[in-house]
Amino acid sequence: MAKGAKARAAARRQRDKWKSKRWFSIRAPRNPWSYRVIGETLAEEPEMLIGRNYEIMQNELDGDFSKMHVKIRFRVSDVLGSDAITEFIGHQMMQDHVRRQVRRDRGKIDDTVDVVTEDGFYVRFKPLILTRERVKSSQKNEIRTVARNTILKAGASSTWVSLQKSVMDGELEALIKEEASKISPIRMVMIRRTQLIQSGVVTNDGPTLEEIIAEEEATKKSTPEIEDGEDNAEHQDHIEDETNESESEMESEESDEEIDYESMTVAELKAVLKEAGKPVSGKKADLISRIME
Repeated sequence: MAKGAKARAAARRQRDKWKSKRWFSIRAPRNPWSYRVIGETLAEEPEMLIGRNYEIMQNELDGDFSKMHVKIRFRVSDVLGSDAITEFIGHQMMQDHVRRQVRRDRGKIDDTVDVVTEDGFYVRFKPLILTRERVKSSQKNEIRTVARNTILKAGASSTWVSLQKSVMDGELEALIKEEASKISPIRMVMIRRTQLIQSGVVTNDGPTLEEIIAEEEATKKSTPEIEDGEDNAEHQDHIEDETNESESEMESEESDEEIDYESMTVAELKAVLKEAGKPVSGKKADLISRIME
C-alpha cells in the first residue's frame, strides 16, 4: 500500500474528537452569586475541566455598566453532572482604562500588598492611587503606607467573600481614598488587580446547587409558550397579515411619490406620453404640462 493510502486509511480509523465532546454549563461560586450560569464550554471528560479558567466582564455579571472595564476571573474547581462549579480567583482592570487616568500633572502611587483573610485565603492586591497634583516623594511614601495598612486591616477582619464584595462595589477604594486624603487631595483610588494565591476555608452559605436547578426548572415551566395546532396557525396568519399590510403600504408610498419630470429628457417625456396615448409634439414645457393633466 502506498504511503498516501496508508495515511488516508489511518485518518478514517481515527476517532472524531469533536463528536465525543459535550457541553457543560459554567456556574459562578455559591456565594455571593448563587451558582449563576455565566457561560458554557466543551470537554470530553469532566476531569478535563478542573483548573480551566473563565473570564467575564463585571457589567455582564451584575449589570453595572460603570464596571465595563473590569474583568472578573473564575477557575473551575468541581464538576457535578453537566455543571462546572467555579471559584473566584481575582479581577483585573483593563490596561487602556488605567492609562487614560494617568496624567503628567498627577502623582502616581503604585503598590503590591499580600493579605491573609480571616478565613485563611491568601490574596494579592495591587492598588493604584492618583493625586490631584504632583506630590513629594515623602508624601507618596505616607500615602502608600496608609493604603497598605488599610488593605491589611480590612483583609485581616474580613472573610474572602466579604472582601471581594467590598472590592467589586468600590467600598475598599472609598475607604483608602478617605484615609489618604488626609495627606494630599486624592483624585482616584483603584484596586487595579486582585489575585487569589492560596485558598482557605470555604463556607457553605447560600442555596445549594440542587435548589438552584429546581428553581430554574420551575421558572422554565411557568414561562408561557405558544401551543401547537390552532395557536401556531393563528400566529402564522397574524404574521402573514402584517407582512401583506406592510407591503401594500410600501407600494402606496411608492405610487404617491412625485416624479421629477424636469430632470427627464425630451425623448423620455415623449415615451411617457406615447404610453399614455397622448400627443408627443411640442416643447419640453408643453410635454410636462400635458403629462401632468
